[in-house]
Amino acid sequence: MIKDNQKKFDLFRKEFQTMVFEGYKLEDFDSNIRVSYHYNLADQYHFYPVFSIEKKEGFFDTAFFKNIEGVLFNIGMVELISYWKTACPPKVVIKPYRLSNEQQIFWKKLFYNGLGEFFYLNNINPTKDNLVSFVNDSEKEFTEFSALVREKGVLVPVGGGKDSVVTLELLKGHFDIIPFIMNPREASLQTCYNAGFERNNIFEVKRSIDPLLLELNEKGFLNGHTPFSALLAFHGVLAAGLANAKFIALSNESSANEPTVVNGANHQYSKSLEFENDFRDYSKNFLTSDISYFSFLRPLSEYYIAKIFANYTQYFSVFRSCNVGSKANEWCGKCPKCLFTFIMLAPYVKESELFSIFNKDLFADENLKAIMNELIGVNPVKPFECVGTVDEVNLALQKTIETRGGAQPALLKYYFEEVMPDFIIRTENEVLHFNNENHNLPDIFFEILKDTIHAE
Repeated sequence: MIKDNQKKFDLFRKEFQTMVFEGYKLEDFDSNIRVSYHYNLADQYHFYPVFSIEKKEGFFDTAFFKNIEGVLFNIGMVELISYWKTACPPKVVIKPYRLSNEQQIFWKKLFYNGLGEFFYLNNINPTKDNLVSFVNDSEKEFTEFSALVREKGVLVPVGGGKDSVVTLELLKGHFDIIPFIMNPREASLQTCYNAGFERNNIFEVKRSIDPLLLELNEKGFLNGHTPFSALLAFHGVLAAGLANAKFIALSNESSANEPTVVNGANHQYSKSLEFENDFRDYSKNFLTSDISYFSFLRPLSEYYIAKIFANYTQYFSVFRSCNVGSKANEWCGKCPKCLFTFIMLAPYVKESELFSIFNKDLFADENLKAIMNELIGVNPVKPFECVGTVDEVNLALQKTIETRGGAQPALLKYYFEEVMPDFIIRTENEVLHFNNENHNLPDIFFEILKDTIHAE
C-alpha cells in the first residue's frame, strides 16, 4: 500500500469514484427501535452501521415517531462521513431523498471543515470546491416535522467530563433535565447518578460502526478523525423530539473556537460556534423550528468552567475526560487531555485531591514536557484533543505557581524559569471574560449563567 497519503488520496479518488447512500431501514420493536444504514463504495465495499434507542417511559412520543424519517436520513448523511473518508470518492449519490442546493452547501462545508484534522494529519491538501459533489437519485424531499415539546424540557448531552457536570448542576432545579448519552460508559452514567438521575431517566443511544471499516483501516485505506459532535447534534434532535424536549443544551465553551493549527484545522470544529450557527440554521429550515439547539457554556472559557467545576467535589472520583483510558474508566496520566485537565484544575483544587483524581502529580512527570509545550504555545500546533486555548493554559499555570510558591515539580519549574518570563501575560479578567454576544443562549438560560458568574 502506498505510504504517501496525498498520492493514495489521488489514486483512491480515481479507483473509487462514487459512493452511494443506498438507504436506511427502521425497525420498531417492543423494547427499542433499531436503524441501520447502507453505503456502497464503488460496488466493491458495502457498509451497514447501526444505532438503536431503548424505549423508556416518557421518552417515546408515538406521534412524533411518525415524523422521524427526515431526521433519520440526516443522521445517515453525517454517519456517511466515517465511511466516505476511507477513499474520499469525489461523487456521492443520494438515493433516499433529494438534497436542495442550500442543503448541499451545508454538507459540503461539513465534509471539508469537519475533516480538517483528518486532512492535516494525513498530509492531504484537497480542493474545497471539488472535494465532493452530491448527486440526487431521488426527487423525494424530506419535510420539516413538528414536535409537541415541553417548555421546561431540556436535553443535556453527557460525556462524563467536567463541562457536562457544570451544565447539569447549573440547570437542575430550573428545568426538567433529560440526560442524553451515546454509547453509555461508566463515567457518563456515574455523572448522571451523582446528579440525581436514575438509569430510567437517561435517554440512551447505542451506536455501532460496521466492522468492515476497521478492516479497511488495517489494509491501509485512509483513516482519521471525523466530526463526532455533528453526529451528536442530529441524534440530539431525534432524542429531543422523542422526549418532547424544547431545548438541547450542549456544554461547548468559547475555547472550542480556537483552531488546533494556527490558521488551520480545528479538532473541535463541530463544537465551534461556527458549526453551531450552521446547524441551527439547517435544523430550523429543514428539520424543525420547535427544538432549539445551543451550547449553554458558550460564553465561558475552559478556565472559567474549571473554576466552577472545582466546587462540585462529589464528581471528583467519577468524572473522566481521558480518551486513552475511557474503556478502562481511568485517567492514563500520559496524554494531552489528562495534562490539560490537570492544569485547569490545579489553581482551584487542593494538591492532595488533584493527585487522588489522577493517581499522581502530572507536574512531576518530565515525559509530559513535549505535550506541555503544545498546550502553552511553544509548539505552534496544539494537541488534536478537546483542550482549551493557549492563553487559558498559561494563565492556569501562572495562577498555580502563584498559589503554590516555593519549590516546584519539574514541569512547573521549567515553565517558571524558561517560558513564563518571555510569555505575554494576559490579565485574568481577559481570559475569564464572560461573552455577552457570541452565543445562542435563550434569555432564561443566559440569566442563569450570568447569575452563577456574579455569585462566584
